Amino acid sequence: MDGNTTKRGVVFINETVPYQPVAWLANKLYDEHYMTIPTKNSIVNNSIGKNISYQWKINDNWNHLAVNALKEKEPMLPGSIEEYIFEHYYGYTKINDQVTQEYKINHSSWQVNKVVDYSIDCDFNSMYGSDFSFLNSRTPDSVIVAEGSPVTVNWKRTKF
Repeated sequence: MDGNTTKRGVVFINETVPYQPVAWLANKLYDEHYMTIPTKNSIVNNSIGKNISYQWKINDNWNHLAVNALKEKEPMLPGSIEEYIFEHYYGYTKINDQVTQEYKINHSSWQVNKVVDYSIDCDFNSMYGSDFSFLNSRTPDSVIVAEGSPVTVNWKRTKF
């Protein structure tokens, strides 16, 4: 809340990139908390769909998220889980126990692709900490593929 205005935003639990200079710059210039890990990805399109795979290495083990999705894009339905997850226009970063930075984010509404099948192999404890280890034995409530768009950040301010 900002006064009487509710702001929908996103906080990243873990921010990873494959390149040390990117992590260093984000951490030094913007007080982010990026870490560097090996990653690889694959997107294979065919006539009816796409196969998307993202992999990352933690503790000498490759983790992955993979989906098979239909090629056809659809707008997000109002009130849908997709809209709830993706329609955020603020980002928040913890600076310390007392200070959080708020970012204003701009992007057009994204479209989604119906997921036909998925695979998840993630050591949630190693990646996100013990508070998230219970996810190792859970089936996801939803798996969503969204077609992104260019994103810009207009301003940043410190909140207390």
